Amino acid sequence: MNIMVWAKGLLAAIIGGVANSVTLMIADPLNFNLGEGINKLLTVAATSAIIAAAAYLAKSPIPEVQ
Repeated sequence: MNIMVWAKGLLAAIIGGVANSVTLMIADPLNFNLGEGINKLLTVAATSAIIAAAAYLAKSPIPEVQ
């Protein structure tokens, strides 16, 4: 696997994890919003990104650079 393809896949996983937090804004807009709930929303976005990145790394470990 090419390192650039792998890096793009990791970035896509992280973006998908962050985008997943948007569902909280829809499900619970009073607590997760861009106003008073921004800290909670950012915490969920970071956590989702870490989980998505970990899942990607479990499936596609860092390739050896040639």
